[in-house]
Amino acid sequence: MIIAMANILSRLTALDYAIVVAYLLILMVIGYFASFGSKKKKDETLFLANKSLGWTSIGFNMWGTNVGPSMLLACASIGYSTGIVAVNFEWYAFVFLMLLALVFAPRYIAAKVSTMPEFMGNRYGDSTRNILAWYALIKILISWLSLGLFAGGFLVRQILGIPMWQSVIALVSFAGLFTFAGGLKAIAKVNVFQMILLIVVSVTLTVLGVTKVGGISALFHKVPGNYWNLIRPANDPNYPWYAILLGYPVSAIAFFCTDQAMVQSVLGAKNLEQGQLGVNFIGWLKILSLPLFIVTGILCFILFPHLTDSNEAYMTMVTNLFPPGMNGLVIVVLIAVLVGTIGSSLNSLSTVFTMDVYAKKINPNAENKDLVRVGRITVVVGCLFAIGMALAIDSIKGLNLFDIFQSVLGFIAPPLAVVFLLTVFWKRTTRMAVNFILSVGSAISLGTGVLYLWIFPAKVYHFWPHYLMLSFYIFAVLMILAVIISLANGSGFTYVATEQQTSDIAKPTRRVKIAWIALVIVMVLLYLFFNGH
Repeated sequence: MIIAMANILSRLTALDYAIVVAYLLILMVIGYFASFGSKKKKDETLFLANKSLGWTSIGFNMWGTNVGPSMLLACASIGYSTGIVAVNFEWYAFVFLMLLALVFAPRYIAAKVSTMPEFMGNRYGDSTRNILAWYALIKILISWLSLGLFAGGFLVRQILGIPMWQSVIALVSFAGLFTFAGGLKAIAKVNVFQMILLIVVSVTLTVLGVTKVGGISALFHKVPGNYWNLIRPANDPNYPWYAILLGYPVSAIAFFCTDQAMVQSVLGAKNLEQGQLGVNFIGWLKILSLPLFIVTGILCFILFPHLTDSNEAYMTMVTNLFPPGMNGLVIVVLIAVLVGTIGSSLNSLSTVFTMDVYAKKINPNAENKDLVRVGRITVVVGCLFAIGMALAIDSIKGLNLFDIFQSVLGFIAPPLAVVFLLTVFWKRTTRMAVNFILSVGSAISLGTGVLYLWIFPAKVYHFWPHYLMLSFYIFAVLMILAVIISLANGSGFTYVATEQQTSDIAKPTRRVKIAWIALVIVMVLLYLFFNGH
C-alpha cells in the first residue's frame, strides 16, 4: 500500500520525534563547544590541510563533495523513471577524473596555486583573475547555493507538505540558527560521520528493497529490459547515446577539473602521486552509485509503480520500508547535511567576494572589521538571491529533479571548459580570447539557459535540442570563437612557460599508471555488461 507523500508526518512515531530532538540537541551542544573551543586553539588553518592529505582522504573528500541528499533524491528519481542510464553521469566521469589527475593536477601543483582564479591569473594577468573570480561567485550562487537550497526545499516540502517558498525560508532560517549556535562548525566536524550514515541508510534501503521484491533475480526481471542499459538508442527521447557522449563532458570538465570545491582536495595532497591516486580512488567509489543511489529508484518502481511524481521515489522508500525511529533519523540527517552544504556555500561566497573582490578592488585598505561587515552583508544578499533562485528553479516545468541539476550545470559549464582546455592544450591562446569567453561567452551561455529553462521552456517550445546537446553546441561555438580571436589577435599576450615551470610538471609514477589502467579496464567491462538487455 503506497503511503501518500503528504502523509509522511503521519507515519512518524514518538520514537522518531524523540530521535529528531535528541539529534538536534547533540548537534547544538557539539556546535557550542566547537565554537567555544576555537577561541582557545589557533589551528583553524588545518582546514587548508597544510599539504598533508593522503589518497584515501582526497578520494573520500571529493566523493563527499560530489554526493549529498540532493543526489540521493535525484538519482532515485531517474532510477524510478528510466533505470540505470543516469549511472553514465557517474561512471563516464572516470575519463574526466583521469584528465584532472594526469593533465590538470600536475600543472596546478607545479604552479603552487591555491585557487583556480590564481592559476589563470598567473598565466594571463589580473584582468583574467578578476573575471574568473566574478564567474566563480555566479557559479557558487547558482550551482552550489541555489541548487542546494532548492533540493533542501524540495525535501522539506515532501516531509511537511508545505509550499516551496515556505520550505526554502524555513531551511535558510534553520541554517541561520545553526550558524548562531556554532552548529555549522559542528556539522563540519561530524560531516564524515553523517556521510557514512547516509551511505549506511542507502545500503539498508537497498537490502530491504531487494529482500521485499524477492531477490536480485527478481530485481532484474521485474522491470523493462532497457532499465539495465547504460546506452540508449539515438531515438530515445530522454537520454539518446550521442547527447550523453557529447554533452556530459562539458559539465564534467568544468566540474571535476576546474571547480574549486573539487580541485581543493588535490591541491592539499602530500605530493602529486597521492593527489593522482586520490582522484583515481573517487573513480572506484563512483562505481557504488549504482547499488547505493540508482537501484533505490528501480526498487521503488517495482514496489510502488503508480507514483504521480518520480521525484518522490526516495522518500517513499524511506517512509514505507524503514522501521519506527529510522524515519526520523534519516529525515534529520538529510536536512542537517543540506544545511551544512548551504552553510559551506555561503561561507565560500562570502570569502570569494570579500577577499577577491572587495579587499582587492573596492577597498584595498579595508580593516578587519570592514571585511567582517562586508562578509555578513554578502551572506544576507546570498541568502535572498538563493531563495529567489530556488523558487525560479522550482518553476521549471517538464524536467525531473535529476535533469534540472544537470541542465543548470550544463549552462554554467561551457565557458570554464573552453578556457581551461585551451589554456592547457593550446599555447597560442591569448589573454583577449580567455577574457572574452569568460565574460561575453558566459553571458551567451547563461542567457541561453534562461531562455531554455524559463522564457521559452522546452516543454512548450519544441524547437530546442536536448539540453545536453545544447550545452555541447554552446561549448563548440565558444571554442571556435576563442580560436578565431586568438588567431586574429596573434600579437596579443599569450602564456609562455619557462624551462623551470615546464620541468616542474611531473610525470605519473608506475603506481599511478597501474591504478588508472585497472580502473579503465573495469569501467570498460561494466559498460559491456550493462548493455544489450
